[in-house]
Amino acid sequence: MKKETKFHGVIPPIITPVDQYENVDEEGYRALLEYCIKGGLHGILVAGTNGETMALTQKERDNAIRITIDQVKGRIPVMAGCMDTSTRRVIENIKRAQDLGVTTAAVTSVFYDRHTSQDETVRHFERILEQTDIPELIIYNIPPFTGLKLTADTIIKIGNLDERVVGVKDSSGDYTSFIQVMQAFEGKDFATLSGATAQALTEVLLGASGFIPALAPCFPEMFVTAFNTARSGDIEKTLKYNNLVRESSKILAMSKNGTAAAKYAISLRGMTDKRVIWPQDYTLPVDEEKIAAKVKEVDAMFEELKSSLA
Repeated sequence: MKKETKFHGVIPPIITPVDQYENVDEEGYRALLEYCIKGGLHGILVAGTNGETMALTQKERDNAIRITIDQVKGRIPVMAGCMDTSTRRVIENIKRAQDLGVTTAAVTSVFYDRHTSQDETVRHFERILEQTDIPELIIYNIPPFTGLKLTADTIIKIGNLDERVVGVKDSSGDYTSFIQVMQAFEGKDFATLSGATAQALTEVLLGASGFIPALAPCFPEMFVTAFNTARSGDIEKTLKYNNLVRESSKILAMSKNGTAAAKYAISLRGMTDKRVIWPQDYTLPVDEEKIAAKVKEVDAMFEELKSSLA
């Protein structure tokens, strides 16, 4: 079995529960974080895409990060999304996050501006490394939201800039590119984290450090068991868990808005509200009926699978 990096296993891109004023619901959020930790999840990504980080005000983004650091208290690793629309803004975000106790920042390429080359993102990371003393950086490749798909060569180049670049979260869904990155950093203390849940377990079988599924807070035990099975190298059992994970992923397509679907599914565990930040589409009653039925179905399928493999 591969030696684990600091960031490994199942790391949810945690939702940000909000109240009617779109401020962080601190009580609900703390309860959810505790549920994730007790459920065996291996880390937390706060202020990511699923956390609606760019929809939050800066004050509430900082508040979500503050609460996370305070509640987790070092029991599992935390990375904080510090992505933004320019290098200077990212640097400021990182420094502010450090003031809140963050030691690991997840950073994308810049967005909204036109992209002219892969090299701009390499320069982006070079300056961040020069102008901050953040101990750890995670490369965050999420082309649907940045408009730029980082190539394997670019990720490898950034990963070799400095030992403070400790991993990649790749949500591109490009299987071949992800495997190239895994091979480039084989044997090194560099986390390869898949953001493409549907293919993540096969990537873990091949040596990926872990994955970052949106629905892990809804099904923590299931996702952890699936990861451990893949990490053990048991192909037959992993394929069975892969079918279950793919079944759970159907929830995200049961509403116009995948974040709204995730928030509603997680709210069924009784700690948080389904509310999303304006003006996003929210779950309709017909969506919620389908999502609730699927959550029950996945729970039952997991119990049945566990029993059959016992």
